[in-house]
Amino acid sequence: MTKPLLLASSSIYRKALLERLALPFTTASPDIDETPRPDEPADDLALRLAESKARALAARHPGHWIIGSDQVACLPDGTLLHKPGNHAQAVQQLRQSSGHRVVFLTGLCLLDADSGEYQRLCEPFTAHFRTLSDEEIESYLKREQPYDCAGSFKMEGLGITLFDRLEGRDPNSLVGLPLIALNGMLRNWGCNPLLEG
Repeated sequence: MTKPLLLASSSIYRKALLERLALPFTTASPDIDETPRPDEPADDLALRLAESKARALAARHPGHWIIGSDQVACLPDGTLLHKPGNHAQAVQQLRQSSGHRVVFLTGLCLLDADSGEYQRLCEPFTAHFRTLSDEEIESYLKREQPYDCAGSFKMEGLGITLFDRLEGRDPNSLVGLPLIALNGMLRNWGCNPLLEG
């Protein structure tokens, strides 16, 4: 038997993505510490945060399947790229990414709030940034102001102009919610979006 879905996120981007599956769901904001642990690999961090987000809401939302997702972006040298929060940090991140590949690791967890049973995975997606001029970076940031986005860009807008190419199974994971993987998890538990509603 399927259960009501709860998206453990306040992200407007994740909410818009989940709406594409045409399943009813509610949202709630989890309150967790997202600080990386010392020497924690990026994929472990993404998985831990996704699961922590789902578990943070389980006690308050019994009877739900809770979707947790979190994204970590890293440069080839292992440097993590967080949400920049301001213009200066965004400029720095885009300069660091210019001419390099950035791997976006999106942790996904589907948790049954009652049984504690869960499925989780880490979905990689690689963005190959073209070499960007300072003028291009400034113009891009002025137009889109992606200060709440990991890596300092919005894939669904002008961010697409920053890349030479993209590699991965699911471009939705670059925005923050891997829908192909989530669809598979839901189907594993007997909820097929194509056969619901």
